[in-house]
Amino acid sequence: MGVFERYLSVWVAAAMVLGIALGNLAPPVVNAIAAAEVASVNLVVAVLIWAMVYPMMVGVDPGSLGQVARQPRGLLITLAVNWLIKPFTMAALAVLFFEVVFARWIAPADAQQYIAGLILLGAAPCTAMVFVWSHLTQGDENYTLVQVTVNDLIMVVAFAPIVAFLLGVTDIAVPWETLLLSVLLFIALPLVAGLLTRRMLGTPEAIAAFQGRIKPFSIVGLIATVVILFGLQGQVILDRPTVIVLIAVPILLQSVGVFALAYAAAFALKVPHRIAAPCALIGTSNFFELAVAVAISLFGLNSGAALATVVGVLVEVPVMLTLVAFANRTRARFAA
Repeated sequence: MGVFERYLSVWVAAAMVLGIALGNLAPPVVNAIAAAEVASVNLVVAVLIWAMVYPMMVGVDPGSLGQVARQPRGLLITLAVNWLIKPFTMAALAVLFFEVVFARWIAPADAQQYIAGLILLGAAPCTAMVFVWSHLTQGDENYTLVQVTVNDLIMVVAFAPIVAFLLGVTDIAVPWETLLLSVLLFIALPLVAGLLTRRMLGTPEAIAAFQGRIKPFSIVGLIATVVILFGLQGQVILDRPTVIVLIAVPILLQSVGVFALAYAAAFALKVPHRIAAPCALIGTSNFFELAVAVAISLFGLNSGAALATVVGVLVEVPVMLTLVAFANRTRARFAA
């Protein structure tokens, strides 16, 4: 894990502080960025999102799908957790906390925004950072690539319907055109671009070298997006700093619960640890770049939904590192 990945929470926290300062000291700058929209898509943020997502999509290798046959149970657990359980438990926790537990402290309109942001997080399984978690648990890198590839291909067709259904269940208006445009811009097109890039580069060595060169753009894009988001949310956060803690609570519970479920299932099905650990971690982690992008497209840069997805970024790294440590300590209990 590189310096940026290891201290991602630190960089995100610093970006939050910088964004709040920028929003309070130079509001015209942030407002000008927010005004740069075409068809409900912010042009500045769209460029930053591509900088985040495209390097990950270059790593998607459809040719690796044939490796599933040698250990199908790990993939089945991942798919069941990511697409049949995780989005719905996240939505349930969001509703529970923001409509019941935290209702006295959160205005109803804000609560709906935070619920929407958490739904977007729950419906977007991890694409990139799972390779880091797999490496730290001595996971099978090729199998992890298979899991990511299958998830990305499913995401192209499943993300929008699941999000639309869950937002509808929580009585949040679903702008279908914007949602489908977001899936096209931030999933389908980057995936096609990544596949074309792989074809042009040709060899695995050339692909790996190219990914190494463009990887920093992903972190830069994320940090710049956080600065913009918190610039627009700065006054709200200064007025109500506890909102960050409140949003983090259901995210923490979701992360630990999903990991425990997937890890226990892998243990019960006698999945080898080199597959079981990444299998559980990929379901626990989130594709927060996509969640941030879609939240901005659907609800706007200064929305509570966008803020909730960014809190997910802040929470994820320390939680995931804790779960990685637990997985490593329990390695001996699993099949070799």
